[in-house]
Amino acid sequence: MAEPLAVSLAPVRGTARIDVLDILRGLAILGIFYINVPYMAAPVWQFSADIRSLGWSAADQNAWALINIFLAGTQRCLLELLFGAGMMVLARKAMTPDGPVAIADLYWRRNLWLLGFGLFDVFVLLWPGDILHIYALAALFLFPFRTLTPRVLLTLGLGWAVLCAIGIPEHGLRQYVDRAELVQQVDVAHAHQRAGQALTPADGKALAEWDKLVAAHKPDPELNARIAREIKAHQGGFVFYAREAWGYWAFLANEWLVWDVIEAFCTMLIGVALWKWGVIQGERSKRFYLVLMLAAYGFGVTARAIGVSETISFTLMPRTSWVTGEFARLAVGLGHLALVNWAVQTRPGNALLSVFKAPGRMAFSLYFLQQFVGKYILFAPFGFNLWGRYGWAQMAAISTMGIVLLVLFAHVWMRRFASGPFEWLWRSLAYVKWQPLLRARPSAPPLPDRFPPAPLASEAAGPAAR
Repeated sequence: MAEPLAVSLAPVRGTARIDVLDILRGLAILGIFYINVPYMAAPVWQFSADIRSLGWSAADQNAWALINIFLAGTQRCLLELLFGAGMMVLARKAMTPDGPVAIADLYWRRNLWLLGFGLFDVFVLLWPGDILHIYALAALFLFPFRTLTPRVLLTLGLGWAVLCAIGIPEHGLRQYVDRAELVQQVDVAHAHQRAGQALTPADGKALAEWDKLVAAHKPDPELNARIAREIKAHQGGFVFYAREAWGYWAFLANEWLVWDVIEAFCTMLIGVALWKWGVIQGERSKRFYLVLMLAAYGFGVTARAIGVSETISFTLMPRTSWVTGEFARLAVGLGHLALVNWAVQTRPGNALLSVFKAPGRMAFSLYFLQQFVGKYILFAPFGFNLWGRYGWAQMAAISTMGIVLLVLFAHVWMRRFASGPFEWLWRSLAYVKWQPLLRARPSAPPLPDRFPPAPLASEAAGPAAR
């Protein structure tokens, strides 16, 4: 019988790391701060009902629009793509059906611990928007797909975008067509009214449906109660504060957990495909990345800009984003990936983006730090209690200042330590062995096997003694 294949399991360190993946991870974990700060700093139920309720100055409108075109969902997209690529880095020794079982053990152990960290984020750090438990659940299903061809992976990965486009789980093409037909019917009914003509049964039905639609978009007693409860939670102590955070997470989990896991899983599949094509890790040419960036941004930014303009029109007209939304999210995320890979192949771009390698190597820890500072210090009722004071532009400024501080902190930390504290703990638990935390000091040059023999007295004295 053949002897079992020996596998040496150890975290990827030093020159084995892929710099562009660290840069992408750093940018994604920092960029997500722009998305998360409003959910820490402002009344969520209030601005979810009407984004103008936090302030709608020109600066607020520009900040909200830019974040929703370039960052909302796309940072999550990058992390999901990187998660798929990360699996391939880990599973490079298990690419055959009978590959080493130790790799699979490690992979699932890592993700089960990641699930635990995510629940810690939800129930201890009080962050309802945690993504770690979602990624962990999605990743538990990912490993068996590692041997599929890139085309099959891409096709499966686009499945979620197709479901969204056709109207699962929310608005899609069918709802767009229905709403467009209703608007047309209402316009006809209004034209009959202006002309003084009697309304037809079809006119009456269309107007009744429109009235129901308008009523459904007005604040109801339940929404007002949620807003009041959230305000009360930020005026009391820890118990009320924690209960509100847990309650909001339960609401999100009940409404979206399954769909969020499906989205993450599908995007991870695309990440695996991009890895196999050599796209995500920078193996393609600079021209390739430039073309990919222009194509991805061309569609994604255009579609998202149209969607933003539809949203801030504050009407009940049908929205193209119901159909294009997920495709546009993936496209802009892919555009970010292409931009970074193109830029690191240029000298100025590489110098500029290298700043984000340190944050990328401790992104897990920075993610927890964001939650701790936001939920326990800046916006907590028992902290500085800055909750509910800022508009969209001010929150974007807070996010920017926070990102600068996180980058500085990451560089100071990584000068002395081999990884972030949460990375260290996660790796130690996954490998069932304490991993080194301190950065190894450069070793002294090796001594010769033996010292050379002592010179003769005449040699030591120099030529004059001879």
